[in-house]
Amino acid sequence: MKAEAEIDIAAVKEIVWESITDIEGSKDFISGIKDIEVLEKPADSFAGFKWRETRTMFGKEATEIMWVTEAEKNKYYKTRAESHGAIYRTIVSIEEIKDGCTLRMEFESEAVSFAGRLMNLLFGGIMVKSTRKMVMEDLEDIKKFVEGKVG
Repeated sequence: MKAEAEIDIAAVKEIVWESITDIEGSKDFISGIKDIEVLEKPADSFAGFKWRETRTMFGKEATEIMWVTEAEKNKYYKTRAESHGAIYRTIVSIEEIKDGCTLRMEFESEAVSFAGRLMNLLFGGIMVKSTRKMVMEDLEDIKKFVEGKVG
């Protein structure tokens, strides 16, 4: 399953990057996130940052452990989580445009167990729509927060 969305933000990439990599503070500006607990915070790199995130998904609270697998400052970072028979990957990227940046999120889940494949088969279409909506809401919250900082 794949879902992606993007939004234009009237701010320079450095300010967008500062906001999207503030995982600890994200619960204060992304409405879907209920709690963040930092598990590992490397001193010299964003790659390796690991946290437990609780958010409301599909009407229920869900908690997942996620970590940054790769990052290039002011350009992108990739995350991974493994849960409920699936591997979840996200790419968050910034592209400069004339009056700011385009922030893009690409989410992908890969079923690795029979139960996960069955759930994907039964509910895949609904999950894509719901996930895309959640990603777009996160992007809108980030835009509001970032533009509030610079405006």
